Amino acid sequence: MQKKLIALAVAGLASTGVFAQSNVTVYGVADASFDMVKIGGDAKNELGNTNRVSTNSSYLGFKGSENLGNGLTALFQFESGVSFDSAGTLSTNRDSFVGLSGGFGTVVLGTLTGPTRALGTALDVNPGATGIGANAGILGKLGNRLLGSTSATGDYAGGSTCARSSSCQSIFDNRWKNAVAYVSPTFAGVNATLAYVANENKSLHGLSSANTTGYDVGVKYSGGPVMAAVTYNAVSLGNAADTKVADLRVGGSYNFGPATVRAIFDLARADDFGGAKFTQAVYGFGATFDVTPATKLLGQVYVARDVKRNGTSQDDSGAKLFEVGVLHSLSKRTSLKATYAMINNDKAASYDFGVNAAGVNTGSLPGGASTVGATVQGISLGLRHTF
Repeated sequence: MQKKLIALAVAGLASTGVFAQSNVTVYGVADASFDMVKIGGDAKNELGNTNRVSTNSSYLGFKGSENLGNGLTALFQFESGVSFDSAGTLSTNRDSFVGLSGGFGTVVLGTLTGPTRALGTALDVNPGATGIGANAGILGKLGNRLLGSTSATGDYAGGSTCARSSSCQSIFDNRWKNAVAYVSPTFAGVNATLAYVANENKSLHGLSSANTTGYDVGVKYSGGPVMAAVTYNAVSLGNAADTKVADLRVGGSYNFGPATVRAIFDLARADDFGGAKFTQAVYGFGATFDVTPATKLLGQVYVARDVKRNGTSQDDSGAKLFEVGVLHSLSKRTSLKATYAMINNDKAASYDFGVNAAGVNTGSLPGGASTVGATVQGISLGLRHTF
C-alpha cells in the first residue's frame, strides 16, 4: 500500500523515498464499502439497523521534492481527504507540509501525523487503518472524554460526542495542526521523532485564545521481522482549569513471513478535567495470516478497561472491540475486503466505531433512549484501490 511521504516518516514507522524526484507525484486511495450495521441495547429503537456505503479514509495527494545539492533536499506534500457523496474543495486536512531533509534528518512544518497516532495505525490490521473495525474505535478515548481534533487555528476545547457517519477518534489519533516535527536518521535500526504543536495566540486585545500546545515524541526500532516503538503525547489545553492530557503507547509487531502478530498498550490520562484526574488503559492484539499469496485473513481484539477517576474505577465504563476479516488482492493496487466488527460496550459506556460512527454516542436521542451500553456491530464488504 502506498503511504504518504511524511505521515509515516514523522512517526519513524516507515519511509517511502521520493527524494530523487524533481517532479510532482499525484497519488491517493479510493476505498469504499457496503456496511450493514446493527445496534443493540436501548438505542436500537431510535437508531435502528443501517445499510450504507462508506468512504473509508479515501484521499488525494500531491507530493514532490527538489535536490538542493550537498545532500540537502526540499520536500512538500498536500493531502486531502475525499468523499464520494459530499461536494467540496480540497482542504489539505490530512498530512500537508513543507520541509528539508539531509544527513541531519528531516524537519517538516504543517499538519502532521505524530508518532503516537502513527504507532496506532501501524499496528492496526486493516489496510489504511480504516473501516468499522479500526482500532481508533477504542484507543485513547478515555471514556469518550477526549474525542475530536484541534480546530483550524489549532485549538482544542474537548469533545465527548460523535455524529452518525463521522470520525469518532481520540485527540491522540487525529493529526496535529500548527505542528513542526524532527525525524532523526536511523542508527542500528533505531530512530526518534519529536513533534511540537504551537499555540497560535494568547487571549490578547479582545482576540479569542488558541492556547492548546504540546509535544509528541517517539522512539522506534525496526530490524528484520521485528518492530517495536514507544511514544508519549502530552497536551495542555490552555483553558481556565489548566487541563492537561497525555497518552503513553508501547507496541510492536513480529513478521513470521506468512503471518504477523502485533500488540499495543495504551494509557490515556487527563488532569484537572472537571476537577478530577482520569486514567484509562487499553490493550490490543492483532494478527494476519496469508492463506494464499493473494488472500489474507486478519483479526484483532482491543479491550478498554474501566475508567479511573482519582484512582477509583468507574464500574462498567469500558468496552471491547472484536474484528475478523479477509483481504483478497486482485492486483498490487486493487483488493477486495470483507470484515465483521463489533464494539461491545459495558453498561455505562458508549464507544462507537472510530471511522464512520454508527451514532450511539450522540449525547442524547430524540426518543429519550439511553446511549450507553449499546452493542454496535456490522459486516463490511468493500473495494480498495491505490494509485
